[in-house]
Amino acid sequence: MRRSATFLKPYTWAMVLALLLMLVELVVELWHPLLLAQVIDDGILADDAAAVLRLGGWMVGIALAGFVAGILNSYLAAHVSQGYGYDIRKRMFATIQQLSFAGFSRFSTATLITRLTSDVTQLQNLVFMGLRILPRAPLIMLGGLILSLLVNARLALILLVVTPLLLGLLVWIMNRAFRLFESVQERLDRTNGILRDNLGGMRLIRAFVRRVHEIARFARANTELRDRTASALRTIELTLPLMLLVMNLSILVVLWLGQEAVRSSDIAVGDVVAIVNYATRITGAFHVVSFIMTGISRAYASSGRIEEVLAAEPDIVDHPQADPSLRIAGGELSFSGVSFRYPGTDRPALEALTFTVKAGQTAAILGATGSGKSSLFQLIPRLYDVDEGTIRIDGHDIRNYTLAQLRRGIGYVPQEALLFTGTVAHNLRWGKEDATEEELRQAAVDAQIHETIADLSAGYETMLGQKGVNLSGGQKQRLSIARSLIRRPRLLMLDDSTSALDARTEAQLMAALGRYPCTTLLITQKISTAMEADTILLLEDGRLLAQGTHEELLRTTPLYRQIVRSQSEQEVAT
Repeated sequence: MRRSATFLKPYTWAMVLALLLMLVELVVELWHPLLLAQVIDDGILADDAAAVLRLGGWMVGIALAGFVAGILNSYLAAHVSQGYGYDIRKRMFATIQQLSFAGFSRFSTATLITRLTSDVTQLQNLVFMGLRILPRAPLIMLGGLILSLLVNARLALILLVVTPLLLGLLVWIMNRAFRLFESVQERLDRTNGILRDNLGGMRLIRAFVRRVHEIARFARANTELRDRTASALRTIELTLPLMLLVMNLSILVVLWLGQEAVRSSDIAVGDVVAIVNYATRITGAFHVVSFIMTGISRAYASSGRIEEVLAAEPDIVDHPQADPSLRIAGGELSFSGVSFRYPGTDRPALEALTFTVKAGQTAAILGATGSGKSSLFQLIPRLYDVDEGTIRIDGHDIRNYTLAQLRRGIGYVPQEALLFTGTVAHNLRWGKEDATEEELRQAAVDAQIHETIADLSAGYETMLGQKGVNLSGGQKQRLSIARSLIRRPRLLMLDDSTSALDARTEAQLMAALGRYPCTTLLITQKISTAMEADTILLLEDGRLLAQGTHEELLRTTPLYRQIVRSQSEQEVAT
């Protein structure tokens, strides 16, 4: 928990003050039994009303002081714990944002959500308890034992023997609970993962009539979560009745021995009441300690999971020689002997790739599934780094650009059009935050989506559901393209981003893209689209099989001729 504990440093003084206020409460709680003993012996038994009023006034006064201290302590504990949770979530989210795709793949989406929410909440709760009641409970036990011994060592000896034994039992139980709560958080990850899959894929589940299957899958995961949680809680909660039984029996023994001692005048009645009062407070402290240890068990399991995220170092960062003033100007792209394999795999995704696309050209990239097309795209903005070779833009190694300047000069439209909950305008301004209304409209017109937006209920201010659920596939693709066009990129990358468009709309889109002063890379499966490109890159098994125009590849490349023939036959058949 060392790394996560560093987030408490900004709150040092607030924590010190909270602990001091907690000590005020503690003093009040330990002082009360002594005052009560005096009220009984010096006031009630002595028939001294003045002493009763005087000592009773002291009890009321310090009780009010403890009350005020408790309120202030709770306020500070809440302030520190909530601020701590805010800071640690903020750092975790920033860490996740900085991870490369390779680093991000170490964690599933479901586990990251659980770690950012449930796990952080467990640490927040521990911090709150740590400032409010965690030190107080053991101090009440220790203070109660010491003061009981000072009042009457013979009667207090019972408490001195029983309390350490019960503490030892509690520590042993908690060691088992630590492991059980780690398992609980893992089951929570699994349940959240299934829930996320179902909420995101509801249409597909209904289309494939998988409702019953998914209900059963969630029920299994939910049952495992319930059983593991119940097992962990049972392990802890079953110890509490045992401890209370032992402590209550100890109080009965104290009362029995006390009444014998009072009869023989070996002890005052008030002293017996004080020791019983301390025993009762120690019993209550055991109840609190049990609750605290449950929180510690859960927080301990959660802290390790949080620190795994915090310890994740971004493996793609600005190169030491990167020039912050360097910008993408023309957009000429060249690969020189580039090879790349995904982490944890043996087979290269790209191997010895060498080609050049001149500034302002349109390059179509063709190849079968798994040929490396999308992998090529992900290397250009440094979502992954190459294993061998060099990628250059405008003659500069892409590592000479800062990540921010490199990516600002690139418009990237991924294979799966991803939109965010918000208005159409909000989604478009992802490309350029300060875009004017005219810039929004022009990008939408060029992406062939303006008329669709205009027909929406609120135009550009229409709210889109999660992932643009209220738009068709083609509409989402065109909106994603408009989002990239609005930033006026020097290098535009379209990863099969026109697959859902009809031929007429695609032709209009390509004509509009031709008016942008940028280099365009277009992954496509359509020969009709590739024919209009300035150059075609044909990939096979991660290698560049051929590069040239449509006519050149028809003459020189059998695989390209086969693709053309296959698509022509499909068009005739339809």
